[in-house]
Amino acid sequence: MPKSYPPEFRRRILDLVQAGKPVAQIAADVGVSAQAIYSWRKQEQIDTGERPGLSSSDHGELVAARKRIAQLEAELGIAKSTADLLKREVSPKGGTRRSQ
Repeated sequence: MPKSYPPEFRRRILDLVQAGKPVAQIAADVGVSAQAIYSWRKQEQIDTGERPGLSSSDHGELVAARKRIAQLEAELGIAKSTADLLKREVSPKGGTRRSQ
């Protein structure tokens, strides 16, 4: 899993990029890969509407929705299993004779 950096750190790096400092130099200075910086810049452009794509807030909502869907599907599976068990007719005494 990629290393996560705080938003403030990313913001400072992106400010340096916007100021005109070369990405390769920034990457070497702070110990972050150039590709990570390019990815942050791309996401910032998406978030500001300069580029099409899934914004950070939409991504967060999508992750939460997928998690909720998985939870609901698991609950539905349990409910279906329970309903199948309850459909089976079982005599309380295990006999086949009807009570009078």
